[in-house]
Amino acid sequence: MKYHQINSALFVKNRKKFTAEMKPNSVAVFNSNDIYPVSADSTLPFAQHRDIFYLSGVDQEESVLLLFPDAPYEHQREILFLRETNDHIAVWEGEKLTKERAFQVSGIRTVYWLQDFHKVLNEMMTYADTMYINTNEHYRASVETETREARFVKWWKERYPAHNVAKSNPILQRIRSVKESEEIDLIQQACDITEKGFRRLLSFVKPNVMEYEIEAELAHEFIRNRSKGFAYTPIIASGNNANVLHYIENNQQCKAGDLILLDVAAEYANYSSDMTRTIPVSGRFSDRQKAVYNAVLKVKNEATKMLTPGTLWKQYHIEVGKVMTSELLGLGLLDKADVQNENSEWPAYKKYFMHGTSHHMGLDTHDYGLLHEPMKANMVFTVEPGIYIPAEKFGIRLEDNVVVQEKGEPFNLMRNIPLEADEIESLMNS
Repeated sequence: MKYHQINSALFVKNRKKFTAEMKPNSVAVFNSNDIYPVSADSTLPFAQHRDIFYLSGVDQEESVLLLFPDAPYEHQREILFLRETNDHIAVWEGEKLTKERAFQVSGIRTVYWLQDFHKVLNEMMTYADTMYINTNEHYRASVETETREARFVKWWKERYPAHNVAKSNPILQRIRSVKESEEIDLIQQACDITEKGFRRLLSFVKPNVMEYEIEAELAHEFIRNRSKGFAYTPIIASGNNANVLHYIENNQQCKAGDLILLDVAAEYANYSSDMTRTIPVSGRFSDRQKAVYNAVLKVKNEATKMLTPGTLWKQYHIEVGKVMTSELLGLGLLDKADVQNENSEWPAYKKYFMHGTSHHMGLDTHDYGLLHEPMKANMVFTVEPGIYIPAEKFGIRLEDNVVVQEKGEPFNLMRNIPLEADEIESLMNS
């Protein structure tokens, strides 16, 4: 891995939080992701399943974590199963975790090779009444590929039909959404790497540059700072491309006078950052562009203040909508009749700001968190309002990542990334 080793104390704490919520006499199993094939002998780069990483720190394929807090013997309460390494694997694929190294990474003392998994699991099932299976229940999930986790669940249900079944996901949704201080530090590192990439761009962008050239500059800066690269597929949308919310082609020329909407951010140690900035290709905003920019910035600043403990996500978006409506009236994009006659299910402001303002973030860019439950301190959210005007061939979105505080305004993890229009102009022309 490119990142520095994370102290295993984090994963010890995470496991304690999870097992504290388990039913008596129950087992939970978590699987790594597969390495996915492309064609012939090609594969996609490995990306670890976030749940097993959150609970163990193990960041390699063919790994399994078993938790059984009520097991009759202490050495059975936390068990890691790893692909057995050898000299041949080390030569062809590189170093894999040894049992001792796995303990250093995870804090788990009992480590078996993967070929022992079924034998050990069978013994655990003779003691246990309930199995926690790990299904993906994220509100944005749309999974068409059968995962290693899904294959295990199917196999387990056939092999052990007499056991009770419980779900890991509701526990994970709650505990993963509230970050430990170590996790906030890791997200901060991802944000700091993102800052380096963005500052690099401010002196690089000029009329006629290609969107993919900007992408390349970012990738260079991210990787040289110990990131695997982008936390998600980058959006580098110049001109009217910014009005396509998930524009990822990044293959157009950036023309003088246009704006570039950059929804780009680095990961670090599997933790995401999520930034959006909008900059002028020529280094100066027009008066109209700056007016819209400052309106979006005002909405972002007001929305940030609302992210406090006890806030409900749905009500929060209603309040943000009111601020956005006021700004759109001031820009002449809406009039009073539009607001008076609006559909409450799709308010007038949605014509120009059609997406949500905030989502949980952490190990996943759209991280775990139950949206119907009140916000808590140490949750991390994006704040990302935008105004999109196809008729004027530009769109503006601004996004920071903030930590909900017990008291006071959220702490902005992107506080050092240039944001004010005047500062961006100054840096682009220095």
